[in-house]
Amino acid sequence: MNFWKWAFFTLAGLIVAGVVAFIIFLETPGTSEPLPELHTFRATDHVLTVKATKEDFEGIANHFIRKAMKGEPLPVTMSVKDDVILQSELTVFNITLPVVMHFDPEVREDGNLILNLSSLEIGAYNMQPSAVLKILRDSFKLPEWMVIRPKEEEIFLSLTDLPVSGDLVVRAKSFNLAEDDIELEIVIPTE
Repeated sequence: MNFWKWAFFTLAGLIVAGVVAFIIFLETPGTSEPLPELHTFRATDHVLTVKATKEDFEGIANHFIRKAMKGEPLPVTMSVKDDVILQSELTVFNITLPVVMHFDPEVREDGNLILNLSSLEIGAYNMQPSAVLKILRDSFKLPEWMVIRPKEEEIFLSLTDLPVSGDLVVRAKSFNLAEDDIELEIVIPTE
């Protein structure tokens, strides 16, 4: 067999192996970080309840995302409509694709939020939601309080870990987007 045939088959084999490896990478959801333990509060803590609208929560969330990124490009932006929408861009083989993910929010007992993926749009392509979440998790540096869990197809927002002033803690009390009724609580610990 001549050298050029051997080189061609070697190159073709490498390309096929690369494509197969990429497909396997996309199809395996990977491991997810476990959810943190429930944040506990004392009955003697002082609580200030704040009513917010979708627009208010959207502004607060994007403010904390910008603050956590410290001037770096924003990996995601959040908008709140009838559901929570995260928008980002994904670059695959030098092609930039818009990614729009729709989530249904759920308030945990300790006031943190779990965003359950309800739908996903990636340009005109169809990809596994867990694969997209895995790529986002591995490609971008996200704030510590935002945990992507690809296997469960959810994002955990640890509101209690938001870097607010002093030792104040934020938690969600209710999150009803259909009625534009969001209640947040600011917990002021007792000494």
